[in-house]
Amino acid sequence: MAAIEKRTDKNGKIAYRVKVRLKGHPVESATFERLTDARRWSTSVESAIREGRHFKTGAAKKRTFDDLVQRYIKDVLPKKPASFAKQKAQLEWWNKRLGEYLLCDVTTALIVQHRDELSNTLTQYGKPFSPATINRYLAALSHSFSMAAGEWEWVQENPVKRVKKPSEPDGRIRFLSDAERERLLNACKDSRQEFLYLIVLLGLSTGMRKSEITNLYWREPKDKPAIGAWGIVHLNQSCVILHRTKNGQKRRIPLHGKVLQELKAHAKLRRLDTDLVFPNQKGNNPVDFREAWEYALTRAEVTDFRFHDTRHCAASYLAMNGASLAEIAEILGHKTLSMVKRYSHLSDDHVSSVVADMNNKIFGDG
Repeated sequence: MAAIEKRTDKNGKIAYRVKVRLKGHPVESATFERLTDARRWSTSVESAIREGRHFKTGAAKKRTFDDLVQRYIKDVLPKKPASFAKQKAQLEWWNKRLGEYLLCDVTTALIVQHRDELSNTLTQYGKPFSPATINRYLAALSHSFSMAAGEWEWVQENPVKRVKKPSEPDGRIRFLSDAERERLLNACKDSRQEFLYLIVLLGLSTGMRKSEITNLYWREPKDKPAIGAWGIVHLNQSCVILHRTKNGQKRRIPLHGKVLQELKAHAKLRRLDTDLVFPNQKGNNPVDFREAWEYALTRAEVTDFRFHDTRHCAASYLAMNGASLAEIAEILGHKTLSMVKRYSHLSDDHVSSVVADMNNKIFGDG
């Protein structure tokens, strides 16, 4: 039932206060200058509630975007340790621009306006944000609104869903030729950074990420990293077990051949004042090998190659040696096949042989 109360202030101005009360639903209220508007609103709200189309608008009218961000950072981001810092920074960027808005006023058009602002923003290196980076900002914002529309019931819908995302170019694939790989590994062997050769060998042979490699331990650490990847080397089982990864899944990495031999040799000379496999000089943090890596690339005359590209190398080697896309995804730690389809052309021969084997077995030699 709707109740309309006529009010007159000290200046004689008339307003109509409407309250809609229906059993099982919170009271909805609004104030209008005209009686016809008050009646129209009450009828619309009552109909929407009875038909299940009405959402609890009270929260969206009382909560600000800043409330959403603070709750998301407090309640949701701690469950995403690998992306905590990055997504916190992304949400704080949005909060500087939308923080004072009520949630009911954060529209798709408003988000588009700031998406375009982000497109024209320059990074610290003087370059515009890439489409992939802009999409990551939108993804962080979208998930926060999804939580607000779902579990929290603060808004009726996620306004980011209607925002068009910039198109991203095809994923970069850069892997080393045999000659480049040999030159790079030789340069790493000659480096003054004692761990560089083994670190690069791990990247090329296992496809582990940089953070996964540098945060390896010989045994379970007493003080586990609060955020980010970490894992344990199990030489007796010839594997690395990553207990925390970028996508949140535990992952087992087999070790074979050269990299296993090198790790066993490294273990014999390990420092006893730290459990880190690759510690810095003080032994309290993982080693920073960036400068040594850049110098090794220069000495090896390898250009346009980043450490993350060692993952592409490992995936490419696997594909060219007959691994299926599902197997590559499992080794690299991808939840879906979409990220590894870029290597499908490298495994064409393997796919052809699989089809040929099936035809020969079922139908006989052609």
